Amino acid sequence: MKTFEYVILSFPMTRKTSLSDMQASLNEKGADGWEVVSISTSEFANIGHTVFLKRETTPAGATA
Repeated sequence: MKTFEYVILSFPMTRKTSLSDMQASLNEKGADGWEVVSISTSEFANIGHTVFLKRETTPAGATA
């Protein structure tokens, strides 16, 4: 049976570079095997984004 672990990231949109910072961070997570499963955007004055990621875990005792 597949198992997963999850991480939640928050990205405030306060500067012009915020989207490029978000992209760089998500690319780093992607390189570590994380996959974005959902993004929630604040509806109040474009304050920011919350990103939910998951990656498959290796069961204890399993070999790759």
